[in-house]
Amino acid sequence: MKERIRQQALDLGFDDCRFTTADAPESVPQFTDWIARGWHGHMQYLERNADKRANPQLVLSGAKTLILLAASYASPEGRGPDEVSLQQSNGITPHGVVARYARHLDYHGVLAERLKALADFLAETTGPGCRSRWYTDTGPILERDLAARSGLGFVGKHTNLISKSLGNWVFLASILTTVELEPDKADKNRCGSCTRCLSACPTEAIRAPFQLDARRCISYLTIELKGSIPAELRPLIGERIFGCDDCLAACPWNRFSRQGRLMRDSVSPDLDRPNLLKLLELDDAEFKRCFAETPLIRSKRRGLLRNVCVALGNIGSRQALPALLKAADDAEPLISEHARWAIERIQKRASKC
Repeated sequence: MKERIRQQALDLGFDDCRFTTADAPESVPQFTDWIARGWHGHMQYLERNADKRANPQLVLSGAKTLILLAASYASPEGRGPDEVSLQQSNGITPHGVVARYARHLDYHGVLAERLKALADFLAETTGPGCRSRWYTDTGPILERDLAARSGLGFVGKHTNLISKSLGNWVFLASILTTVELEPDKADKNRCGSCTRCLSACPTEAIRAPFQLDARRCISYLTIELKGSIPAELRPLIGERIFGCDDCLAACPWNRFSRQGRLMRDSVSPDLDRPNLLKLLELDDAEFKRCFAETPLIRSKRRGLLRNVCVALGNIGSRQALPALLKAADDAEPLISEHARWAIERIQKRASKC
């Protein structure tokens, strides 16, 4: 039965499929401590559903098994280090950097269709007594920790899952089910003495191995944080406008990464190096039209243009001032505040020339 399910998952396009019990994750004490420290920032949903994350039985009563699935979003060459290097624009049209996962159509939609098909296969194969719930990181489940227990990978010092066969560029999905299946064996941690991810983090958000303060993480600051970005962290964001890949790209396990089958046809080339000045011109309707099917829609116009202003403040030249002056009068206070900050930064750089 288990191998039939695994093969069906691979046939549907997933790159790996593993199994573990529906017991509570061993990392619950660390998760609880992380919440208590406030390192989750404004991600209140993590605190609100903490009890469910600590006990899968509260998500699905009678659950016996978790099926963990991986889908690679590595670029075609399958290498880890990003092709895009962060550098000053020096008068050239400024471009931003979008995290690699977000340069595709929204993975939730891409994975959901196959995940539902796998859940349906599970029900058809096991009979009418089967109850299941499936998630693409949308449910109150500690998927990373359970994926590690299933042998799908191991948790790296940057706190992300690392797959021995796929590297760091991995989406996770899960099916929680009442069907009892033999669990796979967990893999051991294979980071060794390597600390490349800690050294790569621009904001020192990785406080120590396996300890991430999300409040300093650029992915949190540019995506999850809905308000003003702390002024002291803005210069460290560089030209990143949605997420950050630095700790992931630094990992040597990426030498084994390979392009995944599910995501290879969903790449959005326009998001490779978007023109920051053009982005700053978007009104709400244009923003929705451009990004409706991509992860960037999560940031809303106010969030994305906030990030664009920060990027321009870090790398922009006088060329960006007219657009920023217009943004400084934007009806959205979050945009206007960050535009004024960017203008001041550019003017200070120009005065030193």
